[in-house]
Amino acid sequence: MDHGTGLVDLVQHRIDGFLADRESILRSMSPDTAPLGEFSKRFLSGGKRFRARFCYWGWASAARTDEDPAAVVAASAALELFHAAALVHDDIIDNSDTRRGEPAAHRRFEERHAVSGWAGDGAEFGRAGAILLGDLLLGWSDELLDEGLALVPADSARRARAEFMRMRTEVTAGQYLDILEERAWLVAPESDQRARAERVIVYKSAKYSIESPLALGATIAGGDGEVVEALRGFGLPLGIAFQLRDDLLGVFGDPAVTGKPAGDDLREGKRTMLVAIARERLGPDARRRLDDLLGDPALTAEQVSALQAEIIGSGAVDEVETIIAEHLGRADAALAAAPIGDAARTELGALAEAVVRRSA
Repeated sequence: MDHGTGLVDLVQHRIDGFLADRESILRSMSPDTAPLGEFSKRFLSGGKRFRARFCYWGWASAARTDEDPAAVVAASAALELFHAAALVHDDIIDNSDTRRGEPAAHRRFEERHAVSGWAGDGAEFGRAGAILLGDLLLGWSDELLDEGLALVPADSARRARAEFMRMRTEVTAGQYLDILEERAWLVAPESDQRARAERVIVYKSAKYSIESPLALGATIAGGDGEVVEALRGFGLPLGIAFQLRDDLLGVFGDPAVTGKPAGDDLREGKRTMLVAIARERLGPDARRRLDDLLGDPALTAEQVSALQAEIIGSGAVDEVETIIAEHLGRADAALAAAPIGDAARTELGALAEAVVRRSA
């Protein structure tokens, strides 16, 4: 199987079948629950499926060539459900109107309220509906994972479940550190801000996006400690590079490609590594302008352009690109030394390039 359409199709098929089963439960309760199933399918019908791909190739790094991939396909689909839940909640936290170029979940519920003529505040209903949708997807991800783990030996299932639970803890706490940083930066020592931004990268994104999916897949296959640790050594630096690319796209990405407004991270006030480096490099007046404007949801296009120019002029973008290249180099070196087969090494190397060079 390749790392592209073949795996993606298998994972999508597994997701579709699972959601169809759960929709039948929702329909048996009331037709009024239809938006929960409808919106779930919308949020799970696309995306790059990077987590699923890393999970599969982590499994392939440790599995026998004739081993049935059913368990890892279910686990990969579970990661996609968990990711959808995280995005639904993340958009509420960030007050984001869009996701992948379409209305975010809370905006969809808000629209449903408006066209139906219901009582009360539409925005409040939208947030509540989306919180519950995210909770539902979170629970469903657990169910789907368990369906996959039922197909593997008990020891591998236990280790894989522990990996999944650790991932959930780290990414949720990492999300808390992210929203904390948007507020606590004001009283944090200037010398700590880069390290604090990197801490958010590691726990909110790097481990969750690449390291944990790799380890989860390898563990499902019964991989030994040497293989799992080698994959972690590849996954963590690559995950950091992945998020640094995301940070650049959040400020400079093309809305037609990213599905998000230009400069969205600037309006949301994200205290990323890019911002931390820019603040180190800017003079006092420019740093003050950045601090005053960052996090203002009403930033005009002209103000966004001015902030982008300040960040570029500081040299922060060039430094972030250098850091991305350094982390990619570490990942490549770890992959070259990993005790895995050539097919998995080739596919993981191609995936590494894809996640770092992407434009969305």
